[in-house]
Amino acid sequence: MAKTPNEAPRGGSSAGSGLSEDRYDLRILYAVRQIIRRIDMDSRKLAAEHRITGPQLVSLITIAEKGPLTATGIARHVHLSASTMVGILDRLESKGLVERHRDARDRRLVYVNATDAGRALVHEAPYPLQYSLQMALRRLSERQQKQTAASLERLVRLMGAADIKAEPMLKIGPIGKLPDERERASHRPR
Repeated sequence: MAKTPNEAPRGGSSAGSGLSEDRYDLRILYAVRQIIRRIDMDSRKLAAEHRITGPQLVSLITIAEKGPLTATGIARHVHLSASTMVGILDRLESKGLVERHRDARDRRLVYVNATDAGRALVHEAPYPLQYSLQMALRRLSERQQKQTAASLERLVRLMGAADIKAEPMLKIGPIGKLPDERERASHRPR
C-alpha cells in the first residue's frame, strides 16, 4: 500500500522513508519529531532503569565530579535556574543520592555532596543524551557545527518559537496546563 504524503515513515532517515524528496516541510517536521522522540525515549529509559531523570543525572554527575558545591554553583555548571536546581536537589536527596551540609563558618551556605549511592549511580547509569550529542558534534568541523547551529536556530525562528525559554538541558514533559472549560469561560469577555 502506498504512503500518503502525510503518513509518518517508520525508522531510518526521512530521505529514504517514503517522504517525497521535494516535500521539505514534511522532511523537516519528521526530523524534528525524531529528535523529540529520541529525547523522550532516552528520558523514559533512564527513569525506568535508574529511577532518575536526565537533569537529575547531569546534576548528580556534576556534584560527584566537582563537589562539594552550593545549589547555585551546581545550577551554573549545568545551565539550569537556581529554583529548578532546588527541586532537583530535593529529589536527589530524598533518593539518598546526595546530602547537604551547612558551612561551619558561614551558616548561610549549604554545600551538596554525592553519597556513596550517588557515586555508584554515576558509574552505572548511561551517559546522558546531551553529553553524547556534545561528543558527536565535536567530531564535526567548526564550520559544520556552525552550519548545524545556524540551521536549527533558523528553524526555531520559522516555527515562531524564538521567544520560548528553553534551558540547554534536554528534557521532555508537560509545558503547561491548559485551563479547563470553566476557567476558559470565566476569562471570556462579557
